[in-house]
Amino acid sequence: MKPRKTKRSPRASKRASSKPMPKKTSGSAAAASSEQRPRIGLEATAERVVQLEHTIQVVNPNLPAVFSTPSMIGLMEHATVMAITSELPPGAITVGTRIEVDHLKAVGPGATVRAWARFVKYEGRFLVFDVEARSGEHLIGRGRVFRAIVHPQEHGAKAQARVQR
Repeated sequence: MKPRKTKRSPRASKRASSKPMPKKTSGSAAAASSEQRPRIGLEATAERVVQLEHTIQVVNPNLPAVFSTPSMIGLMEHATVMAITSELPPGAITVGTRIEVDHLKAVGPGATVRAWARFVKYEGRFLVFDVEARSGEHLIGRGRVFRAIVHPQEHGAKAQARVQR
């Protein structure tokens, strides 16, 4: 991912590219073929001030109080959701399916972390986002997040059917 030369606003922002939206071609319970899918290019940011509960020290008191990788990924995923929620089919949500993220630098409590996500492509039924996390001018994480569009009731029923009794 190339570094951005312009500063992003701390508020969530959305932009769409001029590319035409792809039509759904394969069957999925998530959306009918006639429904629109989110546009490529949508983006958003999510911000958090690191608190002690966001650090790896919560898991193990012998570890330093630095922003944990799971907390960083959670903030990145939140930005992906913010980017596309307004363009999802009625009643649909997205769920995470894959994460490819490098955690590059540590920051401690009191640091402000801003996660940014841009919807870059469809890969089959999956939505692919480029993500990064920064604290000030420091790039602390970057990678890709994959999500799928689902309907909560169907998704929950399928998950419940897998429960071993």
